[in-house]
Amino acid sequence: MSRFPLGRQMLDVFFPRSCVHCGDAVEDSDYQFLCRDCSRELFLSKPPTCTTCGYPFFGMLAGPRTCPHCVELNPLFEQGKTLFLAKGPARSLIHELKYKSGFYVLQDVQTMIASAPYYRDYFKGSILVPVPLHATKERERGFNQSRVIAEALLQATEALEVQNMLLRRLYTQTQTRLSRSDRHQNVKNAFALVTDAVVIPNQTYILIDDVFTTGSTLNACAAVLRGAGVDSIKVATLGHG
Repeated sequence: MSRFPLGRQMLDVFFPRSCVHCGDAVEDSDYQFLCRDCSRELFLSKPPTCTTCGYPFFGMLAGPRTCPHCVELNPLFEQGKTLFLAKGPARSLIHELKYKSGFYVLQDVQTMIASAPYYRDYFKGSILVPVPLHATKERERGFNQSRVIAEALLQATEALEVQNMLLRRLYTQTQTRLSRSDRHQNVKNAFALVTDAVVIPNQTYILIDDVFTTGSTLNACAAVLRGAGVDSIKVATLGHG
């Protein structure tokens, strides 16, 4: 028996879906928008992973559980998880969402989450806090991708709710081409707590962003929550890279 309903199969005959990475038709794949060949190039971040960012360790693990990406971070949050490495097809999924308003790719993200209990269970009982965009950037893009991702995580996990507790008060340049030290300076004092935010004692808050690179943005957000009295702060991203 086919895993997809007849209606979906009929639509595929007349309106075939294209893989967001290679452009080929999506046929006989576990995903809606990644073809079978490209889906085989996905690298889910399975344990053991770095406790700070979720980057997977390769082979046997001995010694500290901090990866080279996080050695200089001095995190103000307790733990981090990432769903996949942001390269190849996974990177294409993120770009489709972030730069082309391709919200439909979140169907495939939720499929990945369903097969990754080590990631899914991380969110149980937590409040999800999206990393905010500056109001100007959000108007230009039309949405905040971190908020969209947080809403998808809420549907796919046992998180409690999504709360917009933070605002971005400084319009900073993109982090993409900055060095580690410049990234830190770029987001320093860029975030603040919204005026009506309410901190719940003994509640776990998880900061949500699309990609973990150096952790500077997430750490700057964690500093604000920590200053507001939040005791338990974690972070989660879709990709690492």
